[in-house]
Amino acid sequence: MPRRAAWSRSTPPGLSKRGMAVSGGSHWPGKADPFGVMAASLVSQLSDQQKKSESPLSWFRGVYLPPAPHPLNKTLVKGGKWKDVDSTQEKRRSFLHDFCKKYNSRKQLRTHLVHLVSRIYVEDRHKVLYCEVPKAGCSNWKRVLMVLNGLAASAHNISHDDVHYGKHLRKLDSYDLKGIYTRLNTYTKTIFVRDPMERLVSAFRDKFEHANSYYHPVFGKAIIKKYRHNANEEALKTGSGVKFKEFIQYLLDSHRPVGMDIHWEQVSKLCYPCLINYDFIGKFETLEEDANYFLQLVGAPAELKFPKFKDRHSSDERTSAEVVRQYLKELSKEERQLTYDFYYLDYLMFNYTSPIV
Repeated sequence: MPRRAAWSRSTPPGLSKRGMAVSGGSHWPGKADPFGVMAASLVSQLSDQQKKSESPLSWFRGVYLPPAPHPLNKTLVKGGKWKDVDSTQEKRRSFLHDFCKKYNSRKQLRTHLVHLVSRIYVEDRHKVLYCEVPKAGCSNWKRVLMVLNGLAASAHNISHDDVHYGKHLRKLDSYDLKGIYTRLNTYTKTIFVRDPMERLVSAFRDKFEHANSYYHPVFGKAIIKKYRHNANEEALKTGSGVKFKEFIQYLLDSHRPVGMDIHWEQVSKLCYPCLINYDFIGKFETLEEDANYFLQLVGAPAELKFPKFKDRHSSDERTSAEVVRQYLKELSKEERQLTYDFYYLDYLMFNYTSPIV
């Protein structure tokens, strides 16, 4: 076959770029990172005859369990004030790895490689990969990545529209396979997460309790039409005024009138923490402390600190545990339990305390 693109040189026979898949099976032998082993195999380790005789999916057998977490490179960390943050970080990394080992022993995971990395932003200067989790500080994280990449002098001067619609940052799926594998193996990979219920309520408040030219006509109209009995003409026309209970009915419906959205999709399906070996696990609950430690780890300029400001609706009360409790009162006990069940994996893999439902 002619080598029409860089990715085709490392694509197994019979698979297109979009058909590349990572599938669950037995563990890959050895201590190397599975993405590195896979990349090396794709490029050089199999003979032409072996490549012709191998089943395409057998190339990916076992590439689903991250190896033991690599030690963080802490040579750039200055001062002794990060001791507690570092200790917490090591516990989170170990906990996630142990969870994935246990979970994946019972259930196979399979996804397309391009989709696997589609939420990961790349910052090449400081070799950072950041998986975007909406409603967990992602707007300010993208501001920080733009500063790190030399696209802005300060995170405080970047507007919301520039952050989300400016197309200034590249995602990992925009690279060829060699570029993807190289970055997965050599860059510092981070993910920042949040208590699932807080993240869910935060998303609802942001998208449905404020004027929104996308979420009201696209999601709001469909939700009101299906779940509100005797909806008036104005509500059906604008999609404004969706109630939290109606939103939850949509979320839990196996036949949703409109698809899922990244703002309330599970982290397990956004960032695949049991397939990608994240080096750093930050939490929204300790956002500034975690983020500033991470910036030290990657050698960011000393003057760059994680922004403290709220990206939008700054006058609104932040979505706290108490705010969440008020919203959950609108649901029946069964709806609360089903909502928790929906985010069950996120609660488990990031060691969040399950809510009293």
